Amino acid sequence: MKFPAPLANKVPAITAGFWVTKILTTAMGEDASDFLVHRLGNSPAVLTGLAVFCISLYLQFKASRFNRWIYWFAVSMVSVFGTMAADVLHIGLGIPYSVSAAAFLVTLIASFYIWKRVEGTISISSITTTRRELFYWATVLATFALGTAAGDMTARTWNWGFVSSGFIFAVLFLLPGLAYKAMVHQHSFLP
Repeated sequence: MKFPAPLANKVPAITAGFWVTKILTTAMGEDASDFLVHRLGNSPAVLTGLAVFCISLYLQFKASRFNRWIYWFAVSMVSVFGTMAADVLHIGLGIPYSVSAAAFLVTLIASFYIWKRVEGTISISSITTTRRELFYWATVLATFALGTAAGDMTARTWNWGFVSSGFIFAVLFLLPGLAYKAMVHQHSFLP
């Protein structure tokens, strides 16, 4: 199967609307994964999740430019399948969330490192080739699996609860953005 070499960026601009939709797809992925597992059982749910995940990525890679419906369908399915991946390791295989979270963190760091080494950039405004898009989606999948494992680790294993964990992760997500904004603001005053 050959995918077209895209000429236009295949991902949306990062705006407030992007983050709202991203948060909603994350919550939906957690709920949909749990629903499917409870309705279908572990193996049928994971196989169904994997199949629809593959279909969504096929449609995304087949598109020659950004299509919001296809893109968010793919993000939604990455959310569902990423959640399943983390849950299967813990619930199905008995791997502690601390171990799977660490493994997903290493995977994420490796994904960024290899992406940067191979492509020379990890800018999401330059997702214009199939190879860059492969790196992008591998990274997105790793972040969803890491988020599930780390969130369940803090909420369940460490007994912080989901609300407290959510607030802690929200602050952790905001810190790099605030640091970047402060850095840009500081440099804008330099001669």
